[in-house]
Amino acid sequence: MTYRSWQPEHRPHRARLTRRGKRVLLLGGALTVAAALTVSLLLVLGGEGAKRPAPEKRRTLLIPEGWRGGEVFAAVDRSLGLPVGTARRVAQTPATGLALPPAAAGNPEGYLFPATYPVDRSTTPEALLRYMVDTAGKRFGTARIAEGARRHGMSLHETVIIASIVQAEADTPEVMGKVARVVHNRLARGMPLQMDSTINYALGRDTVDTTLQDTRIDSPYNTYERRGLPPSPIGNPGDQAMSAAIAPAKGDWLYFVTVGPGDTRFTADYAEHLAHVAEFNERRRAAGSSARS
Repeated sequence: MTYRSWQPEHRPHRARLTRRGKRVLLLGGALTVAAALTVSLLLVLGGEGAKRPAPEKRRTLLIPEGWRGGEVFAAVDRSLGLPVGTARRVAQTPATGLALPPAAAGNPEGYLFPATYPVDRSTTPEALLRYMVDTAGKRFGTARIAEGARRHGMSLHETVIIASIVQAEADTPEVMGKVARVVHNRLARGMPLQMDSTINYALGRDTVDTTLQDTRIDSPYNTYERRGLPPSPIGNPGDQAMSAAIAPAKGDWLYFVTVGPGDTRFTADYAEHLAHVAEFNERRRAAGSSARS
């Protein structure tokens, strides 16, 4: 169902772009030290005449900004050659010892920091997941982020939730700052966030098409029906999204819609927003007609 067929009170306040890989941080060293020492020790014990093992080709695991926990777990399993579901089970095992904030209640969503991680034969899922969470702790645990969260009356966990929504809804730092402002403005007014990204998270999908039926699902992530923030992050945000969450752009915007690539329009006027949504729908129809002809 397209937005045009909705009743006005159910029209979405924006249309989102699909998630994609973005800038990541390159991390290295910690997981490869043990492997390097093992190879050196074998060479020393084996003597000059011993057959030297072939050096292991360096591998990396890329976790893009905005990936959900399920996507991260699947990538870890593939990278380490593990049965499907192994990384998820490890993450849910208290003995793994992930350094999550108490407010996360043991759920690592939002704290599997997007970066490029080194991987070798000695890497375990426990070590790799701990590395991701520890990295998030360092990146999110700065005085700048703590002070930014306090300015908005938010906890760190609430700030990560906002950043995860911003990450899912925007593709550039400029748009991220404006989306973050919409989130803060709506929270301040007691308005439901009405973010399709949270609906998509609840339904385990990624689409720009949200129907009226979708907005009525019974889920704590249904931000059309429920006010306030969802109970957890909806993905794993990077530095830019966190920066937007603590220092959003200045503006009175309450609505936004991505009419086309690079054309996201923000407004505080609902009638103007409906005109933008109508243009978005018209472009979608025109594109569909061209594709069928």
